Order: sequence, then structure tokens, then C-alpha cells
Amino acid sequence: MEIVLAPDAMTACREAAARIADYMRGAPDPVLGLATGRTMEAVYRALVGMHRDGLSFARCRTFNLDEYYPIARDDPRSYHAYMHEQLFRHVDIVPERTRLPDGAAPDPECECRAYEDAIRTAGGIGLQLLGIGLTGHIGFNEPPSDFVTRTRLVELDEETRRQNAEMFDDRWQDVPRRALTMGVGTILDARRLLMVATGAAKARIVRDALERPVTPMVSASALRQHPASTVILDSEAAGLLRLDR
Repeated sequence: MEIVLAPDAMTACREAAARIADYMRGAPDPVLGLATGRTMEAVYRALVGMHRDGLSFARCRTFNLDEYYPIARDDPRSYHAYMHEQLFRHVDIVPERTRLPDGAAPDPECECRAYEDAIRTAGGIGLQLLGIGLTGHIGFNEPPSDFVTRTRLVELDEETRRQNAEMFDDRWQDVPRRALTMGVGTILDARRLLMVATGAAKARIVRDALERPVTPMVSASALRQHPASTVILDSEAAGLLRLDR
């Protein structure tokens, strides 16, 4: 695992965007795994700026980690809406080459199988962007999440719902109780993993994921078992890590 320390959140997010752009330029048919959340907004702003300077998304295919369930894709609180607002509408990506789990699917198990099939058909994910939740989750893989899990319907932890309340007018009770998410095993299948964490609120769980035992109770700790994983941290998120590693 490569750990990159940045002096501040903006530098961390720009470094993440630069690595994504390098992957896009170097891959003949780039397949990106995308994430959501406040940290990712700065990453996507940096990518949009690179697009204005000539970076093309036209060859990219994308798969997002997760989506609330149930929720309509045109609901402004959905991750479909988030991705459109934060990235897709600003770049030259082909809409038909973007995919998120369908939060309105009448049969969620069928949707999860179809999602796995679509990733395989695309040749697998080349680079998967990740954040980390306060429960240690990547995607919505709440503890405990076995490292061989595939895309599935999950129950969200109350702490996660509270963390995500901003999009629901700060009413955590209105955040859906369930979500569709790539499993940890699905994430680990990506050829490269890139996790970004910023802010002091993430320091404890970053320490648990990177320095404490690898465990299904902290799904982000699975990155330590991946042969090509990178974690980019600002100084606050790295604040509890040992500096003599």
C-alpha cells in the first residue's frame, strides 16, 4: 500500500484527480469506479478543471459504488443526481457509458446481479475511487462486511445515516435505511484502488483502517490486502498515524 500525505485537503483532492487523469490518459478503454461524498466534490471539481484544459472523458466507462434504496434516479438527493451535478454534466462523458445501481429497481437482487455482470462485461474496473465512512465502510459496506461480498442490498448504520443527513435537509431520519452497494470483494477486484480521506473527523477511522488489524469490522482495512492500493490523506486525516512507519 502506498500512503501519500498532503498538507491540506485541497492538495489531497488535486493529487487524487491527477492520478485519475493519468490513468485515463494511459488506458485504451478506461473503466472508472466512482464514489460520492463531500470529499469527492473537490476531486470532481479538479477533474472538471482538467477537462476544460483538454482532458477527455469520451473513452471512459464508469460504475459508481452505491445508491440509496429505494430512491428514484431523478430525486435530487440520489447519487444519480449527485454524479450528474458534480461531474457528468460538466464533461464530455457519454451518458450511456455511465452506470449506478438502480435505487428504484423492483427486484434489488436482480439489479445487483446485473450490476456485477455489467462490470465483468466492461472488462472490470481499472481504477476505483474510494472514500471512507466513519464506520470504516468503503462503498456502503457497513461492519461487519466479509471481504468476499459482491454487489448487494445492505442496511445502513445509524452513524452513516447521520453522517449523510446534509442531503436530506439535515434530517437523518429521512436518509434511507438501505442501499445497494458494490461488495468488498467487488471493490477488491479493481486493478487499482485510490482512497482519499480528509479532515480531523476521519483521523480515528483512518488509523483503524491502516494500522490496526485487518478486519471485516472495518471494511476499508481490506485495502491493505490489495496489490495496488493508494491512500491519499491530508494532515488532519493522518493526524493519529504513527510517523515513524
